[in-house]
Amino acid sequence: MTATHHFDILIIGSGVAGLTLALQLADHAQVAVLSKEQLEEGASLYAQGGISVVLDQADSLQSHVDDTLLTGAGLCNEQVVRFTVEHARESIEWLIDQGVSFTKDGVTSETYHLTQEGGHSHRRIIHSADATGREVETTLLGKAQAHPNIHLFPYHIGIDLITSQKQFGDKDNQCLGCYVLDIKADTPLTFTAPITIMATGGAGKVYLYTSNPDVSTGDGIAMGWRAGCDVANMEFVQFHPTCLYHPKAKSFLISEALRGEGAKLLLADGCQFMDRFHPQVELAPRDIVARAIDHEMKRLGDDCVYLDISHQSKDFIEQHFPTIHRRCLDFGIDMTSEPIPVVPAAHYTCGGLMTDIHGRTNIAGLYAIGETAYTGLHGANRMASNSILECLVFAHSAAQHISQQLPLSSKGSTIPAWDASRVKPAKEVIAVSHNWDELRRFMWDYVGIVRSDERLHKAQNRLKLLQQEISDYYRQYRITSDLLELRNLADIAELIINSALQRKESRGLHYTLDYPNTNNDKPAIDTIITGKS
Repeated sequence: MTATHHFDILIIGSGVAGLTLALQLADHAQVAVLSKEQLEEGASLYAQGGISVVLDQADSLQSHVDDTLLTGAGLCNEQVVRFTVEHARESIEWLIDQGVSFTKDGVTSETYHLTQEGGHSHRRIIHSADATGREVETTLLGKAQAHPNIHLFPYHIGIDLITSQKQFGDKDNQCLGCYVLDIKADTPLTFTAPITIMATGGAGKVYLYTSNPDVSTGDGIAMGWRAGCDVANMEFVQFHPTCLYHPKAKSFLISEALRGEGAKLLLADGCQFMDRFHPQVELAPRDIVARAIDHEMKRLGDDCVYLDISHQSKDFIEQHFPTIHRRCLDFGIDMTSEPIPVVPAAHYTCGGLMTDIHGRTNIAGLYAIGETAYTGLHGANRMASNSILECLVFAHSAAQHISQQLPLSSKGSTIPAWDASRVKPAKEVIAVSHNWDELRRFMWDYVGIVRSDERLHKAQNRLKLLQQEISDYYRQYRITSDLLELRNLADIAELIINSALQRKESRGLHYTLDYPNTNNDKPAIDTIITGKS
């Protein structure tokens, strides 16, 4: 018999999106926030560059909108883009009110320092040195820990959403909560709530090389899809052009802000190459820079390229990029005097659970925000530093919509407990670790930066065999966090592959050798996969 917890609001994910929503609602509701690792662990913590917002008088909201639409390669929802940009400043002011400290132009200045990144036509990236995500995440977490109505559950991973359709056969599907594994106690729990929010981040760990932390296994997207949520544009996976290339450097991002401050991409012989690929050279959109690096590495057979900012002074580098500078020194690289070896790596999931402007999915009572959601903001390619902005704006919008429904009622008391009576402990876990490794390798080889129908079909065939093994294992043995993540990653891989096969063109982050051109003869459309339930 599993324990049951009931709350007004259940938030799965403790990153910037989840914590922002929790803080917005906690004065009027009992809120549970689940994290499958320690509370601060997640992609938000490692975000370096900053948050895009129009603060400079030389800039404009329209310019931010135009840059986002251009980067999104014809698939952005202009209404959503405008909504996000127009609410950016108030979101930043809210963060400042919470105690977030952003970098100023000088010691005595009251003006915030703004940097420029790929795709932006102005300096509009507000930041906290080169550790913006850490500053925002830890500040919001401190506020959440101090709030009496926010209940934090670290080391709790979602198993599956609880829906009225599955439990009671209701025609109109409604989310009633989530079955959850308490990892420390190795015990399944039942969390019920009239409102559940998916804020679990992206799915970069479906690839062998990624800038994402280990927790980025697409749990929210996979659980939502299995419950019946429609999913859009999963073929658009952003590969960050510059991750540190070193055998001992795991998932360490070299911020785009370096290129915003004049860093140049070089080949091993010291020659620049971006001028052959785009007029904006190093500040071209990320998909173009990543493909250019991938092309040069394959052309020359090199393991990496190099990013050089040594033309800037030592003081400038140490002041603006202290985290990156220290991390590079840990691996014997002095970025003040030598270039940094870099490679592209999976970075951001532009697709996700389809939502409206309030974060609502097509299942009543279920919302999605942040990287888990597809709002239409990013289209076919996310513009740099629009990600944390999306977390903030849509958390605020969802909070306003949910607040109008308070007080809430629920069917929580009638939910049956998780049934583990027909499974047994696994004798060994080698199958899970082997399948995890195989999945990530063939996704990197066949569904990476450059694709083809032949590669995608090879990946699809491999995945079918893998999913059967995972399904058999899931039915026979007790669940573990590793098994749940593997199951979710397999679902994510299926969504990415099937979405990529449907798109018969190259657009934004999706580049295929079979259809190398963008189809501009008709309006661009989203790739939608209906919910599995």
